[in-house]
Amino acid sequence: MAIWTSTPNLEHLAKASENTAVSYMGIEYLEIGDDYVKGRMPVDERTVQPFGILHGGASVLLAETLGSMAANCCLKNPETVAVGLDINANHIRPVTKGWVYGTARPVHIGSATQVWEILLENEEGKTTCISRLTMAVTKRPG
Repeated sequence: MAIWTSTPNLEHLAKASENTAVSYMGIEYLEIGDDYVKGRMPVDERTVQPFGILHGGASVLLAETLGSMAANCCLKNPETVAVGLDINANHIRPVTKGWVYGTARPVHIGSATQVWEILLENEEGKTTCISRLTMAVTKRPG
């Protein structure tokens, strides 16, 4: 059974991300399932740190992007918005080239908070980062 209260689609997610850090970093939305959002980010000059490996902050940006976009499609009240409250990340293995893929799945979807787990993997399917994102659900501004 799908978790979405507002059915997400890839075109909508891409449109909402135009001219943001998401598009600048080359993040692409790939797939939406009944309880997940998948995307990817290139490992290139935009996303590596000075030692030539994927920057931990770039991994966190991908994780928060996927979790945040998914969270906002699970809101129980259309007058609310989900915003990042806390994120952590455990960096498991380095990535030096290609793409890193992320999958966001919910741990908890409540009316005041949501918790999402985001698993990042390299092109071989090996875990590169595990992140947990807590979202605060608050009144939509304006």
